Amino acid sequence: MAASSRSARDAKRRVQQMEAKRELRKEQDKRRKRDNVLAVGAGTAAVVVALVLQLTVFSSNPTEDEYAAAQAGLTTPSAAPSASPSNADNIPKPETAAGQTFTGELKLNSGSLGVEVDGTNAPQAAAVFKSLADQNFYAGLNCHRLTTAETFGVLQCGSKAGDGSSDPSFAWGPLENTPQDNSYPAGTIAVARSGGNAYGNGTQFFIVYKDTVIPADAAGGYTVLGKVTSGLEVVANIAAAGLKPGDNASDGAPAEPVTIDSFSLK
Repeated sequence: MAASSRSARDAKRRVQQMEAKRELRKEQDKRRKRDNVLAVGAGTAAVVVALVLQLTVFSSNPTEDEYAAAQAGLTTPSAAPSASPSNADNIPKPETAAGQTFTGELKLNSGSLGVEVDGTNAPQAAAVFKSLADQNFYAGLNCHRLTTAETFGVLQCGSKAGDGSSDPSFAWGPLENTPQDNSYPAGTIAVARSGGNAYGNGTQFFIVYKDTVIPADAAGGYTVLGKVTSGLEVVANIAAAGLKPGDNASDGAPAEPVTIDSFSLK
């Protein structure tokens, strides 16, 4: 009886712990819908520490099967082999861009940037963005996020909804060409994604206008798609104009709206 009672208490405690984690995950999902898909940014040691703690908590969230098993008073389910993630049929194949270099122009309402996309080191990303550019997908979309911290300076663009949310019907991976030292030099063009998800890339990208450090999360870093070859001062000028007033003094919407007139690659 003592052993049975202790097992019941243990099972109850597991359920309580997982319920707490489940609620945390719900709150996290709500925040992600409001926030953008570039998951991290750092300007101070305190931000980095907070990020590490946050990722530690998120990585321990239970799966639906684990939660159901614990709720029923059972042990966690046995691990079953799972297939490697794969892209949906609507994602272009990396072979269409592998080994190629694409050049083109990103025209913003405030000026134009020359760009180069690297199909050798990031063939899947290059294939996706070449396809989107050919479809004129980006015309009229905005650049919803600007960061101005000392070591975190990016302009993020390409959210279909315009608010930084991702499109669940257009998600892909894997990560490619990610910096080993978490450093993204000025002029880098990288792919934004949902936090902790190597297959959470979508249509959004960010332009680094000054040397930036972005700590990797549980999935890794961010795919470097290519670089700006001319006109980086256009983004620097956008940053110099500052942010709209908000809760965060160094991360928010640009003071002056930034829209994409066109994005072409050839």
